[in-house]
Amino acid sequence: MFITFEGGEGSGKTTLIQALKGFFETKNIEVVITREPGGSIIAEKIRQIILDIDNKGIKAKTEALLFAASRVQHLEEVIIPALNDNKVVLCDRFIDSSLAYQGYARGLGVEEVLKINTFALDYMPDITFYIDQAPEVGMARIQSRVNNRLDLEQLDFHHKVREGYLALSKRYDKRYIIINGDQSIEGLINDVKAHLKDVHLWKK
Repeated sequence: MFITFEGGEGSGKTTLIQALKGFFETKNIEVVITREPGGSIIAEKIRQIILDIDNKGIKAKTEALLFAASRVQHLEEVIIPALNDNKVVLCDRFIDSSLAYQGYARGLGVEEVLKINTFALDYMPDITFYIDQAPEVGMARIQSRVNNRLDLEQLDFHHKVREGYLALSKRYDKRYIIINGDQSIEGLINDVKAHLKDVHLWKK
């Protein structure tokens, strides 16, 4: 199963995924943890270009294309092989990030960004957990961590990202599960585990 985790900056995705890895292992389920942009050697090099604070001149279309390039490399090198080995893949961001950040917040249009990615890959997650919280909360959490271009965006940009994700949750309602981000990490973990029980990844 291919499970992705989406959310704004500082939403707690990375911490949640790490905690879930240990939980899956107690169920004797093999897990691969990965992320976007990045996840493989070549994709990580593209990530460095995308997120480098010094690359402020990257145009929106260039950014979208770089994300798509990183994604297809990552998918073919890491995700598909893991799924073929019957492993569960937990991925920190995937195509929905491009749709929300570049499609909505950058104003490129969801259909246009979707076309770019459809050319690069014809593969969607089985389940997407979207951690929803006010951008003010997430940005406050990362104030001491500013280390990439997206961290430097204005608050209005992050509000547009959230609006994008909420719109996507309606468009892809069969795979999207919205998790309340205004709770402790323990609460996030319990919510995700409760939803995963419904897809029968383990017996009890």
